[in-house]
Amino acid sequence: MSIRNRFTRLLPFALLPLAVAVHADSPEPFAILEQLSDTATQLEQGEYAGNFYVPSSLDNVIWGYLPNRTAKPVLTVPSGSVVTFDTVSHEGLLEDQGRDPAAYFGSHGVKHEHVLAEAIALTASDRAHDFSKDGPHVVTGPVAIEGAEPGDVLKVEILAVEPRVPYGVISNRHGKGALPGEYPKTPAQADASAEHPERYGNLSIFTPIEWSENGYVGVLDGGDGRKIKFPLQPFMGIMGVAADTDEPVHSVPPAHYGGNVDVNDFGAGATAYYPVAVPGALFYTGDSHFVQGDGEVALTALEGSARATFRLTLLKGGASDIPGKQLSQPMGETDDFWITLGLDEDLDEAMKKSTREAIRFLVEQYGVDETVAYAYLSAATDFQVSQVVDKTKGINSMIRKADFSEFQP
Repeated sequence: MSIRNRFTRLLPFALLPLAVAVHADSPEPFAILEQLSDTATQLEQGEYAGNFYVPSSLDNVIWGYLPNRTAKPVLTVPSGSVVTFDTVSHEGLLEDQGRDPAAYFGSHGVKHEHVLAEAIALTASDRAHDFSKDGPHVVTGPVAIEGAEPGDVLKVEILAVEPRVPYGVISNRHGKGALPGEYPKTPAQADASAEHPERYGNLSIFTPIEWSENGYVGVLDGGDGRKIKFPLQPFMGIMGVAADTDEPVHSVPPAHYGGNVDVNDFGAGATAYYPVAVPGALFYTGDSHFVQGDGEVALTALEGSARATFRLTLLKGGASDIPGKQLSQPMGETDDFWITLGLDEDLDEAMKKSTREAIRFLVEQYGVDETVAYAYLSAATDFQVSQVVDKTKGINSMIRKADFSEFQP
């Protein structure tokens, strides 16, 4: 049975496959999505047979940074290849949680065998990570695409995002989120460390996944024995290509190469596009989200480790199938919408950039006059705040494809 068919049978909402179950009345037995191979390879058997595969083992992950032009690919694949990545969430691994996922998740009732071995291996290793300086994210990759050169565009079709574990974490940290200085309310201490994580004063809420009559849901304690239950909509917070620089690229702020864009519409069935800046493109992914509200106001979404499968296709520079004819930053599409991005530290500027990019796209894609495009956007297009917590804030337009049914792209 295919991934999508299995998931569709389980869940009433068309999201992504979830091969876990928490209670006996769940539709399938509990199953952690363990590593499929020790090395990056092409799989020959099993559910993912024929896919290229990148595990989240120590040799294949970067902690706190994104690949740049000096990065060595863990795998090189032809254009059009389907690649499955295993990823590890940083939540439960960070210093303010003790840098010991077995202990952290164990304190919330998770059995040792239900904590991913790759998470334990990373935090037990001598891999350097500075909580104050480095980004939090664990990034898998990069993968090179044969023939990719600067000026090309990488088309990334998101085929599936499968939670690997039946739990995640929602965090609020000092100096971050939409209300820094107001939350969290526990003060930080100067001598905080992985040995004394409570001294950071940060708040992380362990959030189990349960089966309900409406499918799998995240569950929060609402007090007095009540539960807050909300549906899942998994997607990868980080996807992108290598930046054309020798300098370290911090994992937190998104930019023209993609990275930590956190657009929750980039789930299964969506397609993202990235302008290639270095030979091979060097695609990577990480920071999996089980569900995120627009804004991501506390700092994180419901975040946990996931397996993501993509089709990676190279569009040569000038090709007619590049949306908007050319790209200088990421954009996306779903069956129903074109999605243009605006990224800036100032939310007002991010709004302006998203609007300008939407106008440019409509002019190039459909040949409409820019004043008509501007008017159309004002009347018929929603602009969403993707996130306000990643230093560089994000606004994205949702341009309805059906409104241009009389146009040839």
